[in-house]
Amino acid sequence: MVDRTVAGRYRLTEKLGAGGMGVVWRAEDTRLRRIVAVKELLARNGFDEESTRRAVREARIAARLQHSNVIALYDVVEDEGHPWLVMEYLPAKSLSAVISERGTLPADEVRRIAVQLAEGLAAAHKAGVVHRDVKPGNVLVTEFGTVKVTDFGTSRAADEATVTSSGLLVGTPAYLAPEVAQGSPADFPADVFGLGATLYAALEGSPPFGEDTNAIALLHRAAAGTFPAPENAGALEPVLLRLLDADPGARPTMAEAARMLQEISVEPVTVLASPTPVEAEPTRVVPPAKATTELPEPEPESEPEPEPVVEEEDPQRKRFALVAVVLIMVVVGTVAFLITRSRGKDDKAADTTTTTTGQTVATSAPPTSDAGQPPPQGETPVTSTTSEAPPPTTVPPAAVTPDKALVDYYALLPGNIDAAFPTLTESFRNGRGVDYDYYRNFWAGYSAVSLSNVQVVGENQVSATVNYTDLSGAQKSENNLFTLVKSGDKWLIDNQVGI
Repeated sequence: MVDRTVAGRYRLTEKLGAGGMGVVWRAEDTRLRRIVAVKELLARNGFDEESTRRAVREARIAARLQHSNVIALYDVVEDEGHPWLVMEYLPAKSLSAVISERGTLPADEVRRIAVQLAEGLAAAHKAGVVHRDVKPGNVLVTEFGTVKVTDFGTSRAADEATVTSSGLLVGTPAYLAPEVAQGSPADFPADVFGLGATLYAALEGSPPFGEDTNAIALLHRAAAGTFPAPENAGALEPVLLRLLDADPGARPTMAEAARMLQEISVEPVTVLASPTPVEAEPTRVVPPAKATTELPEPEPESEPEPEPVVEEEDPQRKRFALVAVVLIMVVVGTVAFLITRSRGKDDKAADTTTTTTGQTVATSAPPTSDAGQPPPQGETPVTSTTSEAPPPTTVPPAAVTPDKALVDYYALLPGNIDAAFPTLTESFRNGRGVDYDYYRNFWAGYSAVSLSNVQVVGENQVSATVNYTDLSGAQKSENNLFTLVKSGDKWLIDNQVGI
């Protein structure tokens, strides 16, 4: 059990990993009460005052980055003569560990990892930050498929995996760009090559220049820029070869690389220009040429037909029509009165019924005919009834859709772990090595989570933006594609990948 507090604030709790130039610890920030990752930077020749200042300067640059695919850098402190980087803690495995466990990864999975990695690095380049050490060991992959790149700036601060001013090579050159292996400074194109070399390793199981223990031999191959053609890249091969071009000027920018990986296309973006309006030429009026031949004589106009003569109406006929209309109205009125009077008598003679609150109550008097006499023997008396209202119809509850099930799942978090954990399928948990303790520890680092942009995009597939708020109040968002499966009357989450 480690019992050490760095800079009087960060209490080390667990060693997470170590490399040639540093050791990473899981630690507790005793001031803000949150879990962080702390990396102690080491150098073979020790840190002098200048190297410490350089580490602080690089950390300040890296701290400007705020992106969902970049591990956030919180602080840089000095303890016992060594600089320490305080970073976001992410329960995840490095891509290097994933490759060691599985050998090679499918091209589709590599593409999903590549898109997120390229977007994180593109954000860094936009902020003017060069990573200088892009490799699988610096790429973290969570059980949910989220990818984050870490260790920005530390390669230069610790002189790791670069040629130093004294000519010494520190670290492995397996992922170095050819120009860096030849002695040129690492710049933005070198990161693009590092991205390609990382994807090559994930597809083929080893980096482009191999894993020779002889660093000089590796450096020689890296400087030459030659490597075996990829065998498992599939549709990714054209993009991969562009990233690994030996000429730094021929490589795409990181933003272009992210687009190429998203679209699996090396074609440049075509921008359609708006059509330029063309002014219409004015219409020219050409006067008719002078006739050289005689025009035919016009045909004689036809005489207009005479208008029909309207005869005046006969006043006697008009009076006769008016009298006829009046007589018809009198007859219709008389017939309507007789019908109404007859119906009134029928109603008085009929058996009376009284209806109260939907129930029909019949009078005790026997029904009578129109003449007020009992109906003839053998005939069935007719009684008037009022039909009861139909029974209320019960509307079944609407079926829960996958997007609603996903919203309901995240509504349980981070507080109700016991109810949320069974929503993950056994395949989901086993495929990512997620047990209950791991799941609980993951959500212990967050105070709130919400969903936005929830949309059904395919059969049982939902895309959504997951918005996290950690214990310090810092917020971050991730775009994910979820696959859900039906188990009885419930939806379960079977897969989650970053998009």
